[in-house]
Amino acid sequence: MDVDEKTAPSSECDGIVYYFCSEGCRDKFLKETVCKFPRTSYDLIIIGGGPAGLTAAVYAAQLKMDAFLITRDLGGQAIDSTKVENYMGYDFITGPELIEKFQYQLIHSHYIDHLINEVEMIEVVQDGFSVTTSDLNKYSSRVLIVGSGMTRRKLNVPGEEEFQRKGVFYGNIQDLSFVQGEDAAVVGGGNSALQLVENLKMVARNIHLISDGKLTADKVIIDRINLCTNLHIYEGHKVVGLKGGKTVSSITLRKMAGMEPHEIPVKGVFIAIGLTPNSHLVSDLVELNEKGEIVIGSDCSTSRPGLFAAGDVTNAYGKRIIIASGEGAKAAMAARRHILELRRATA
Repeated sequence: MDVDEKTAPSSECDGIVYYFCSEGCRDKFLKETVCKFPRTSYDLIIIGGGPAGLTAAVYAAQLKMDAFLITRDLGGQAIDSTKVENYMGYDFITGPELIEKFQYQLIHSHYIDHLINEVEMIEVVQDGFSVTTSDLNKYSSRVLIVGSGMTRRKLNVPGEEEFQRKGVFYGNIQDLSFVQGEDAAVVGGGNSALQLVENLKMVARNIHLISDGKLTADKVIIDRINLCTNLHIYEGHKVVGLKGGKTVSSITLRKMAGMEPHEIPVKGVFIAIGLTPNSHLVSDLVELNEKGEIVIGSDCSTSRPGLFAAGDVTNAYGKRIIIASGEGAKAAMAARRHILELRRATA
């Protein structure tokens, strides 16, 4: 079948550009063909596949930028969000459903080169940046966008490491069946913790919500969970340990500033106590704040010229999917402007 190279879907494989009659034809080709990435140099490299990185990638494609996305996975922390409320266009959608739409948009509508791999090092070089992945391959770019997101915090108490995936979980809805008909504990006081309570209310027999301070979730969610008849709330309590045999059997609490701990029998413990910015890759390259977040300007620029950052890894106000997505779009637009300025300077 003849195709028009100006409008046909295309893909690069082993240095050769192939044109296809349809997106489906191209996808079939890519599934059945092992293609290498002969290219190692781009104008822009985007690191991170959460809402910020994926949106930056889509905007980079739309802006016809020479861009490359490197990410450990497609979805980031958003994949664990069980309820995303009032993301524009949706009154309600789950994190996995939204990320699936992001992925479809990236792969089918605004395709750019991408690699599923872990970035292990970022270095400043003469003409920009060098990025080393876990397989020790190196990629270079003139401009960089870091959208590496955050990692879930741990309690760091006895028994936590021992019982991971054996009753200790970090906010994953797929693990709720572990406590079917049993008692469970949720640790945390923010939106993520209370969303877990909502998901557990029809699964667990009793739910023990433990927070070291007052609940900080949105009032509408607090009002909803207060209607749960099988919920027991422990505000101002600290988790001091987890016990069990092959799996968790109890959680030990202590009232803040109190002396006597007390033990609650539970089959599962779901931990949602916040996140730590994944900024270690650029900690010696850009300014970080006291939380370890990358400090950015209104255009997502950092203290390092040519290095932009977006999403939860930054000090942008509000850790929300919709905010991360907007910041990703902004970062791509700012990166494009910077690339054009570099070209004018060397013309």
